[in-house]
Amino acid sequence: MKKILTSCGVLMLLLIILSACNAENGSLEETARVQPNIIFIMSDDHTTQAVGAYGSRLASLNPTPTLDALARDGALFTNVFCNNSICTPSRGSIMTGQYSQTNGILTLNDTLPLERQHLPREMSKLGYQTAMVGKWHLKAEPAAYDYYHVLESQGKYFDPEFRSSEAGAWPDNFVKYKGHSSDIVTDVTLDWLKTKRKKDQPFFLMHHYKAPHDDFEFAPRYTDYLEDTHIPEPKNLYDQNQPDFGSEATRGTNDDLRNRIGTSVSDRHPYRSYTAQYGIKKTPRDSATSDAYQEYLKRYLRCVKGVDDNLDRLFTYLKEEGLWENTVIIYTGDQGFMLGEHDYMDKRWMYDESMRMPFIVHYPKGVKAGTKSELLINNTDFAPTMLSLAGGNTPDYMQGRSFADNLDGSEPADWRTATYYRYWMHLIHHDVPANFGLRTKDYKLIFYYAQPYKESEVGVGSMWWKKESYPVGPTPVAWEFYDLRDDPGEIDNRYGDPAYQETIIKLKKELRELREKLDETDQKYPRFQAVIDEHWNA
Repeated sequence: MKKILTSCGVLMLLLIILSACNAENGSLEETARVQPNIIFIMSDDHTTQAVGAYGSRLASLNPTPTLDALARDGALFTNVFCNNSICTPSRGSIMTGQYSQTNGILTLNDTLPLERQHLPREMSKLGYQTAMVGKWHLKAEPAAYDYYHVLESQGKYFDPEFRSSEAGAWPDNFVKYKGHSSDIVTDVTLDWLKTKRKKDQPFFLMHHYKAPHDDFEFAPRYTDYLEDTHIPEPKNLYDQNQPDFGSEATRGTNDDLRNRIGTSVSDRHPYRSYTAQYGIKKTPRDSATSDAYQEYLKRYLRCVKGVDDNLDRLFTYLKEEGLWENTVIIYTGDQGFMLGEHDYMDKRWMYDESMRMPFIVHYPKGVKAGTKSELLINNTDFAPTMLSLAGGNTPDYMQGRSFADNLDGSEPADWRTATYYRYWMHLIHHDVPANFGLRTKDYKLIFYYAQPYKESEVGVGSMWWKKESYPVGPTPVAWEFYDLRDDPGEIDNRYGDPAYQETIIKLKKELRELREKLDETDQKYPRFQAVIDEHWNA
């Protein structure tokens, strides 16, 4: 089986040999070809359910033919997870190879300063020209890159503003465009490849779309896409199909918080639901929910279609310019997304649809077509892997681990058996309680400690874009446990089942040890630790 060159020693030997040859031939571009170019493509909130290659209920709609072809000709990873299902912390882990308490990005409000922009800095040390185009969302100037052209904050779908390294000093270096952001991000990347790329250097390019982030503003040319199609629904969109889902933390005692926790597709949530947002008034209630789901998914998938079509433009250029064979292409989303599962919208949850990330690797020189992997990966592993592909080693300060040697689908015997997750922003924006937990290949253990991140957040209205508000404070503390072998949809919370108590005890031990190993404990947060101690064995 063809295997990718990942050993720094072997690569450096080749570089020495080629450098000696090139001393006579003077071909710097030939030397650069030893190190592959690397393009890291990330879309915002693009979940595996909306990538055809993952075979979900939406695959029959053929939403991503370009990405599916990329996966067929490369490697598809099925067990890739973020450690916090929200934009800024996930991006922070990708940039640093570190978990949130180490890199300092716990919430949407945190910043990644120049000194912690580790990935482009390390790539530069390896001789790469670096560029960042599209959604950045880490607040500080992305000054570690040789070139950047990044969306202002979250970015607008139409007529977006960018900040550019070629347009003056941050933060006043604005460049304005007319059009849809997915098209413009692709235009900027193509311009960089055509006019700014140095042919005597390998390049590392981060190409990031805003789409399909809500509110799903698609380009007008997609208005008719899926218009007359019925979008398959998740069975657990309706509460009657998941009577044992969740816990007191997510439903309250006797379901008294079911309408309060988690923004919804149905009219369940009083302040934000797609049924209300889209003005759907219909009886019976499930009919209104179904219509809201159809509208939600069509808007979302039209944004996905825009990304996929733009990737076809990018890939066509790479092929025409002879860059396809020597370029590693990685595609992912910054987290997953709830597409109506459990009657939830958005992300933040530790349920698989929210925390699972699509991950495709394409490299004709080193990845065998049709490769599939179930290796348990998280987003702290991305930076070490890309550095390895570039011929480098994982710095000691990074907590993730390279899986570049496993792009053939193999699994090392000493690989992790569980991945850690932590969501801090209790009831902020989409009313998800604060939680942490463990995900193995077979099981999911979630602990809702359900406390506001800051004391000052108590009493702050969670629906910040509306005039209406209601108090934010501690909610019920509870555990959830799911057997993913029999219950991949996480419908049946088995935490109280005597048959699983031995397994749960083992997982709690592993969870405690992993939190200590990763420096993810709550020693700095005595208010949280008190709740953890009180309820650990509950």
